[in-house]
Amino acid sequence: MNIRPIQEADEAAVAALWRTVFPSAPIWNHPESDIRRKLLTQRELFIVAELENTIVGTAMGGFDGHRGWVYYVAVLPEFRRRNIGRVLMERVEHDLIAFGCTKINIQVRNTNKGVVEFYRRIGYLIEDHVSMGKLLNKS
Repeated sequence: MNIRPIQEADEAAVAALWRTVFPSAPIWNHPESDIRRKLLTQRELFIVAELENTIVGTAMGGFDGHRGWVYYVAVLPEFRRRNIGRVLMERVEHDLIAFGCTKINIQVRNTNKGVVEFYRRIGYLIEDHVSMGKLLNKS
């Protein structure tokens, strides 16, 4: 398995992977738009897992100078339970530490029990916070 930063040529494969893994993502999580925006900032924190020239997983990190965030950790269903998600998380954690990050946050839908357990197994804790958001672009 090869873990590497995303390249522009990966866009279609990553978008297809996300549509498979996140079929009920909200409308504002448009894969191609999210990919293009991330390529403009801290693109080295956007990584893919590749097996036999096929992108099978992704992770996207971000650091605002205070906290690190991880998004779009995704592995194609047929490649799960092979430690790909764990390896992606180890890499993005390592890369965030290199930025000076001391704490990482991840948001998981509370209905996604399997993913919550995955994060617990790799050391993440459920914190007592309320997650809030505001949609800025309503078009």
